[in-house]
Amino acid sequence: MTDHLEEKTINKKEIYKGRIIDLSVHNVALPNGKESKREIINHPGAVAVLAVTKENKIVLVNQYRKALEKTIAEIPAGKLETGEDPSLCAIRELEEETGYRAHSVKKIASFYTSPGFADEIVYLFEAEHLSEGKVQTDEDEFVELIEVTVEEALDMIKSEAIHDAKTILAIQHYLLNR
Repeated sequence: MTDHLEEKTINKKEIYKGRIIDLSVHNVALPNGKESKREIINHPGAVAVLAVTKENKIVLVNQYRKALEKTIAEIPAGKLETGEDPSLCAIRELEEETGYRAHSVKKIASFYTSPGFADEIVYLFEAEHLSEGKVQTDEDEFVELIEVTVEEALDMIKSEAIHDAKTILAIQHYLLNR
């Protein structure tokens, strides 16, 4: 049991309610009896999809990330809608961003992105049986489809063209399971 490590919320103040995240500040009672503050970001969760073509190319999208002030290559991903099944979201996001349609997806893993301050969970899937679909990105989303070999992907990790955890995790999964 780890109950002795629990921080109990005394009260919380909503700071910001946005389209993607909410921010609140919690006053907490620490295990040693003292109090502290925790800034918490709430996020509805997301999906990410490892898709590999018949030619054994990993499907990525280049996307500018304002928080980083740079473009990085990532596996297709997107935010869950309220109550949405993660596997259906994965199929939808893959087609919207890349034009590839997955007949089905298989869950690889789920993980918290930044548990020190956020509750965002990402469900990582592997696309199965790809076919052509239709690209339909959101009106404020600009992506560029690229397909790379695993060797190219590893070089992109070294050069930091791929620089996010979900994509690196997906590529490691692919390396271990091909």
